[in-house]
Amino acid sequence: MLHEPDRHEALSPIAWDETRVREAISRIAADTEARFSAATYWPVHPRDAEPGETDAQLATPLYFGAAGVMWALAYLQAVGAAALQRDPLGDLDTLLARNREWLAAADSKDFASYLMGDTPILLMQYGRQPTAALAEKLAALIEGNIDHPARELMWGAPGTLLAALFLHERGGGERFAELFRATAARLWSQLEWSPEHGCHFWTQDLYGQRSTYLDAVHGFVATAVPLVRGRHLLAPAEWQAWQACIAETVTRTATWEGDRVNWRPLLDAPFERKKLMQFCHGAPGFVICLGDWPGGELDALLLAAGRATWAAAPLNKGSNLCHGTGGNGYAFLKLYQRTRDPIWLARARAFAMHGIAQTEADAARYGQMRYSLWTGDPGFAIYLWDCVQAQARFPTLDVFYGEPIED
Repeated sequence: MLHEPDRHEALSPIAWDETRVREAISRIAADTEARFSAATYWPVHPRDAEPGETDAQLATPLYFGAAGVMWALAYLQAVGAAALQRDPLGDLDTLLARNREWLAAADSKDFASYLMGDTPILLMQYGRQPTAALAEKLAALIEGNIDHPARELMWGAPGTLLAALFLHERGGGERFAELFRATAARLWSQLEWSPEHGCHFWTQDLYGQRSTYLDAVHGFVATAVPLVRGRHLLAPAEWQAWQACIAETVTRTATWEGDRVNWRPLLDAPFERKKLMQFCHGAPGFVICLGDWPGGELDALLLAAGRATWAAAPLNKGSNLCHGTGGNGYAFLKLYQRTRDPIWLARARAFAMHGIAQTEADAARYGQMRYSLWTGDPGFAIYLWDCVQAQARFPTLDVFYGEPIED
């Protein structure tokens, strides 16, 4: 078996209902806006609280804190999915200072981190008013993060590689294109070769340990997202080398079972050690990160991963994006976008309806919604919107500024 059954639950037989979906989006946005406090932002959900953390402590990062919630509300309003009563990005300077305090409390100076640091907050500021001073700050963060030893999306250079691409697309000019190329070149130079597996990989120095993650948050495949999207910024020979490298690694590390496939979290650990089937570890994340892959050499692999995700059924960790039903559903939206086969859109919408029921049940259980972009309800609301629109734009991975992605 390619997944662990106790991490999943049976799919609820709830028919697609666009009215209910739109109502769920509106309810999540309205509740999230209503629970905002200028002093404490949003209540920390029990599932997001760190050991020893109290309700009075602020959660600020893009990944699971106030920055991500603000981004989600602004995005939902920008794309026409929700109408707000206040400007969610009205005081980003205070948020920036508080996020610095949050990092300091964790004894971290990783201000460039894409999911935890200053970078996404400054990106939001730049989106509102693209000044030269903000461009300088962002360029310094990106350049200073090139040699980060994590080599993954959350803290390392792959995250700031993505930030450089978003800034170039936002009109930041050739400077951010050069930073994109420089970061890509450094990551290429840091690749290692595994004779055992016949592929390249990175070692991540992360949380005091050295790891060989393959996955879509801390691992190898997440780096494919900015490289695929920004391949026009690379010399043809450079992109061809990246294309061959990525395809080789994801192909050689796949574990097949019949017409389905999954991946282990770590290159140097056996698949049987942990069989995860979620965005952050497992097949759904590989489909999402590779869904815009040019050419067809990975099509069989991506379809097999989609079949495995569907066979596993929804996750019982809730509706969230990182390790929940919404994140897995994005794999189906990616496959629909790639193949135009209506079965994938139907499966995405089936997960959407199941996720709504999960969100409602969790709110009743905990007495609050889960106010987080990657691990909570605002992120799931964006997934619901993409199910309505029949599109696949994973928040802050495929899109940052709420604008259409050009093919």
